Amino acid sequence: MKRSEIQDAVGDLGWRYVLGTIRATVPVGSIGQAAEVAARCAAAGDARLQLQLTKDHVLLTLPAEAIESARRLTATVREEGLATGPGGTQLVELAIDALDIPAVKPFWRAIFAYEDEQGYPNAVVDPLGVGPAVWFQQMDAPRPQRNRIHFDISVPHDEAPARIEAALAAGGTLVSADRAPAFWVLADAEGNEACITTWQGRD
Repeated sequence: MKRSEIQDAVGDLGWRYVLGTIRATVPVGSIGQAAEVAARCAAAGDARLQLQLTKDHVLLTLPAEAIESARRLTATVREEGLATGPGGTQLVELAIDALDIPAVKPFWRAIFAYEDEQGYPNAVVDPLGVGPAVWFQQMDAPRPQRNRIHFDISVPHDEAPARIEAALAAGGTLVSADRAPAFWVLADAEGNEACITTWQGRD
């Protein structure tokens, strides 16, 4: 199906097509109600259904082709006196421009503790499905100025050494440890920077 056909099929149900998925949120009044809604949806739904719960809403995500499942889930939610809607259905991706993608991709896979995205050789994703995807856009010429963006990855204090070691083994360099263990600054093969941060050294 075309993207427009998918959106037309689910739009009136409160679902939205976003990056190869269809997504909807269910506003709730408490984390307890969110858990109840999630349990009902899991029981009524599709093994491919992904759920994220907060005290305010339940986010439902399905593959784009799962239109019948979206209809079934919407009916389940309505039986509870609730509704599916488009609020909060955005997806965030981080894009890193690179001249040599194979040289920098392993660093970012290691520093985020991500894995390769199936079917997309220039992207890495969170295996838990929580963090944003990172993809690499091919540059055709170097930029002489310093990049003005970096990522802070806050990790448990006892995980930091292994994360740093993995990033270095993947071709990264240690730019600075002056503020360790509060944070270490590392860079990929093209100078894009990331900080591994912990709670330590901040009191």
